[in-house]
Amino acid sequence: MNLYFRLLWLFVWRLRHITQIGFLDTSRMAYRVWPSDCDINLHLTNARYPALMDIGRTYMLAEMQQLKPLLKLKWLPVVNASEFTFVKDIKPLQKFWLETRVLGWDDKYFYIEQRFVSDRGLHAIANVRGLFMCKRRKITTEELIAQVGFSGEAPMLPPSVQEWKAMLQRKKDENIV
Repeated sequence: MNLYFRLLWLFVWRLRHITQIGFLDTSRMAYRVWPSDCDINLHLTNARYPALMDIGRTYMLAEMQQLKPLLKLKWLPVVNASEFTFVKDIKPLQKFWLETRVLGWDDKYFYIEQRFVSDRGLHAIANVRGLFMCKRRKITTEELIAQVGFSGEAPMLPPSVQEWKAMLQRKKDENIV
């Protein structure tokens, strides 16, 4: 129920009061850890991170002024893979920010970095690989880049993301039956 409230808050309040960012800029969304977000260790449960990240990516699209146009086209984001590194816990009632940014793309996928930070520093960092779909059709990165009006070069993916991308391909190759 907690996440439904946060999603409703996003659509009812936050989307009316957002700042505009560029396609490669960082989106920053504030959160607070509620008791219902905690596990038995009394910190933000690991299961909550991906759910908050979903909301953060939606917020980033809204700040880019792309949420409504993409929904109108019925282009829906789909996560293909994600990886997390947890650095330190986030305590109950602690305020933190989720920073979301597009790292780059290839011919099929977009790579997004999401960082959980507070006044205490970095708590977790995650990379997400995804694409957009419309009626079972994969939207090419070229189509999406044209839709959002970005005209620059694709940024070079950081070495750690290039290694992750290669590992995902090896994993796929090793498990094809």
